[in-house]
Amino acid sequence: MLVPGLLQTEAYAQALLEAHFPPLDEETVEQRVAARVARQALLTRKRPPIVFVFIVEESAVRRAVGDTSVVRQQLEHLLECSTMRSTDHKQHVYVEVQDIVSVRSDRHEVSEFRLRYGTLRTQALNTEESSRLIQHMEGEL
Repeated sequence: MLVPGLLQTEAYAQALLEAHFPPLDEETVEQRVAARVARQALLTRKRPPIVFVFIVEESAVRRAVGDTSVVRQQLEHLLECSTMRSTDHKQHVYVEVQDIVSVRSDRHEVSEFRLRYGTLRTQALNTEESSRLIQHMEGEL
């Protein structure tokens, strides 16, 4: 329903957490934004490199979070992230649901998630189609 935390800009994460219900105090918002941004180092670290594959529901990309500048910045960030590549062969599953984050490495669990992912992937746009959609949405802002 939302852009995954690993792909969120700081402004997007801030807007989400400020709209949290029940409301969070300012210190908690700051801590959670900082933690979310810090986790994003996984996307760019060199050793060992990690490949992340995301399926993001279109409604999550279309959902207005924050003002127009926050949405535009988030769309631009998604386009940048879509060009990242890596060559690691270890397999993990990253699961994020309602403030709960889990990384799984058990090969049976990973296999189960890969089957689910494969089913979703057959219904999703490819990288190029997704980029064109995001660019179109950005142009509409």
